[in-house]
Amino acid sequence: MVRTAEVARRMSASWRQARRTLGPPTPGYSRAMPDPSTGAPKRPREHVFQPPRGTRDFYPADMLRRRWIEEQWRRTAIRHGFEEIDGPRFEHADLYTVKSGEGILSELFSFTRTGGETRYALRPEFTPTLARMVAARAKSLPTPTKWFSVGPYFRAERPQRGRLREFLQWNVDIVGDDSPASDAQLVACCVALLDAAGLTPRDVRIRLSDRRAISARLRERAGVREDRIDAALALLDRRAKVSDDEFDRVSRDAGFDGPALREVMGSHHRAPAVESDLLDSAFVSAIESSGLSAWCEADAGVVRGLAYYTGMVFEVHEATGAERAIAGGGRYDNLVELFGGPPTPAVGFAMGDVVLDNVLQDKGLMPTDAALRDSLGLRPDVFVISTSADESEAALTGVVSTLRRANLHTRHTYKSTRNLGKLLKEAASVGARFALILDSAEAGTLKNLDTGEQEEGVAIAGVAGRVKAAARAPDPS
Repeated sequence: MVRTAEVARRMSASWRQARRTLGPPTPGYSRAMPDPSTGAPKRPREHVFQPPRGTRDFYPADMLRRRWIEEQWRRTAIRHGFEEIDGPRFEHADLYTVKSGEGILSELFSFTRTGGETRYALRPEFTPTLARMVAARAKSLPTPTKWFSVGPYFRAERPQRGRLREFLQWNVDIVGDDSPASDAQLVACCVALLDAAGLTPRDVRIRLSDRRAISARLRERAGVREDRIDAALALLDRRAKVSDDEFDRVSRDAGFDGPALREVMGSHHRAPAVESDLLDSAFVSAIESSGLSAWCEADAGVVRGLAYYTGMVFEVHEATGAERAIAGGGRYDNLVELFGGPPTPAVGFAMGDVVLDNVLQDKGLMPTDAALRDSLGLRPDVFVISTSADESEAALTGVVSTLRRANLHTRHTYKSTRNLGKLLKEAASVGARFALILDSAEAGTLKNLDTGEQEEGVAIAGVAGRVKAAARAPDPS
């Protein structure tokens, strides 16, 4: 018994010493107890840190897909006449509370600097930032102003499929034009991206609505007062996420007639855009003349939850309903004025990378890694291979440096093997266009890895020119 008590005393003393040595525990990090046989403190070996919940690590293959999506976004926006902008990753929290109230902070990652009083928030969306930027230079901007942005955003929500706490988003906006034609132009840009990604009207549907028409129905059919329209619209935005009974209960608690609100939405009745009285006729005509009718349908169930929307709204959904919305947006004609600018009409939409990536991969439309490297211009131009000869081994570093100075993407192996077959296989695995097999510091064999053709005795000084000429040559296929 004395022996057991002595061991316990020593272990307790050892643990106190370990705490003094290692410091207080770090959140998310588990420390091992002292070794029971010796009482000596042990640093843990098995703990593995994970990324914060709702975030992602991007390894090379993941970055290929991410870069490809970003590139599709940029190419589409530029092709449609939009210019790229960006803003800070965090804003004053007031930028978000001015319209939505203090309650919005629970949905954001907000913070105050140590010793400071100003509240900031990581940006959950771009529209308030854009409205602030427009208000700051409203007098000098062209009409219309067409901007887009691509960047990371953050929301303090429960992570689930299609929704993360950190995500990438494409934002496209037209400012200063209140015409239905600009609404249709925005939808056309969205459709162009979907089409470029390989999606068709059978894969995705663009559901169109108009908050002005829905608001009129709320007043006329559900008896909602004007000062309660925004609250009713917020309830309607939740309709698809709950049962009829739950919706009616929540509506009753908020002072609304649930069945009457559901009738306004017409049980999510969807109709061809050209046959609906929900949409502005000029907007429908613009949709038709832009060749977008096959993608679009009217849906009274789409109201969009954010209070700043004032007119046409839309969402893009995977056709079977298996995913969250791929994109969404609409008209927000009062937001710029709210941030100190002149009355300025505006319309925009946002598309996140998470759901888009899910849909493309589920439908087998995400290109292979090799195709992604090719599309993004990331294929190595030359893979330099040294044979076992001492002369070629000594020349390797100099040849690689020479080709890189010639603006060629050049790689070589870091493996110890000099087996030519294995090295050619490695060159092919990284997608290299050519393999240069060194014979000496002056010459080598240049092999086209796409066609299998090779030429021996090629002067090293002429390799860069040959590779560049091959890149400029038209594809015979």
